[in-house]
Amino acid sequence: MKLSAQALDKIKRQLNEEEKRVSLNLESLKKQDPFSDPDRLIDNAASDAEANEETSHDRVEAIEKQLQFQLEDIQKALGRIKDGKYGICQNCGNMIEEDRLAAKPTALYCMDCEKRLER
Repeated sequence: MKLSAQALDKIKRQLNEEEKRVSLNLESLKKQDPFSDPDRLIDNAASDAEANEETSHDRVEAIEKQLQFQLEDIQKALGRIKDGKYGICQNCGNMIEEDRLAAKPTALYCMDCEKRLER
């Protein structure tokens, strides 16, 4: 059983909106990174300020990696839609449940396979 065109269109719109949101968050986050300031290296700040910048940079970097993974998952899902392979479990080849795709549009596996793979 394939996804209805209406359901697929709704998911595609949702993925496109999420892609924009994640991209904007990534851009904003990069601006918050203290290491992105070119004057940082010539600033002779105290060592405690340097430690704070390092901690902030590490936090920003971790969030940035997570957002980058999200963005890649979204782009891959959009690619599967374009290729006509969206909603097919990459383990068993069956259709992924429509409710599951509505809740998690980047899902790669049906619930049965997901549960098996988690073990």
